[in-house]
Amino acid sequence: MYKITVVAGDGTGPEVMAEAKKVLNKTADVFNIKFEFNDYLIGGIAYEKFGTPLPDVTVKAAKDSDAVMLGAVGDWKYDTLPPEVRPEKALLGIRKELNLFANLRPAIVWEELVSSSPLKPEIVSGVDIMIIRELTGDVYFGEPKGVEVINGKKTGFNNMIYNEDEVRRIAKIAFETAMVRDKKLCSVDKANVLDVSRLWREIVIETSKEYPEVELSHMYVDNAAMQLIRAPKQFSTIVTGNIFGDILSDEASMLSGSLGLLPSASLSDKGVSLYEPIHGSAPDLTGKDIVNPIATILSGAMMLKYSFKMDEAYKTIENAIQEVLKEGYRTKDIMSEGKTLVGTKKMGDLIADKIK
Repeated sequence: MYKITVVAGDGTGPEVMAEAKKVLNKTADVFNIKFEFNDYLIGGIAYEKFGTPLPDVTVKAAKDSDAVMLGAVGDWKYDTLPPEVRPEKALLGIRKELNLFANLRPAIVWEELVSSSPLKPEIVSGVDIMIIRELTGDVYFGEPKGVEVINGKKTGFNNMIYNEDEVRRIAKIAFETAMVRDKKLCSVDKANVLDVSRLWREIVIETSKEYPEVELSHMYVDNAAMQLIRAPKQFSTIVTGNIFGDILSDEASMLSGSLGLLPSASLSDKGVSLYEPIHGSAPDLTGKDIVNPIATILSGAMMLKYSFKMDEAYKTIENAIQEVLKEGYRTKDIMSEGKTLVGTKKMGDLIADKIK
């Protein structure tokens, strides 16, 4: 029995989460386990009921569970709220509460979906990148921060800051990940300009001595952004800081052609980890049964792999998705000529039926 706290959130979050639960329950039957899904509020819907996007009851439930699954937060109707109660504030809050310091975002271009990419097939065919993003430091959490009047002018500022322990622990995750891939790791920074990046690079190099089998390289973030489009297959495992990782992982997601395909895992060194698709809440698509559930389903598969060490179950879900895609079924975001268009629920049904 695994106890899962589910925070489906806003917009299309509940729709894609329903399909992930469907696939996970089918997987549980096959592998003789059971999931206890407990639903709690987060984001805008939580603000409407509790006056905060991250209620204490949600935080407590998350900490008391074996893992957390998140849908998406945000809606345009909340855009006028004060910054401290905007739905997106809940994401930073739950990451801090659970100490989710390592974000793993795979960017894989499956053979069946090469044509969905905006790039030429010869550029993206075979791409398999794991981006490891530090999640609890950098400008999103650095102090001091704020908006003040300085010399008579409104001035906004955020502090990009890392200490050596924060860099070392994310570096270890990156090297260990590279060890089970192809033993190649690229660390992305801006060490030619930023003092914090020079410390980052120093600690990554120091940590590399513990992993002599891993080939370590370094790349400035602006060059990495260009290379991800020019020649993405040169990358295997990438490690970088919070803001650089935020930008690069979203860029890499488009190699596959849709945000609706890519999952993520946010890992903690204290036990409870969180799994979510990288796409947003897409409020304009809510209730239309057209959003792609694959990213959320794969996030559930990552939960099996990383939280419960069920590699075979993870692979079973991945194989089921590939079988459905091979048979030509597509949601609207990845639809192409000659394929069969299906909705959110039907795609979930098709994938669940392949779990055996």
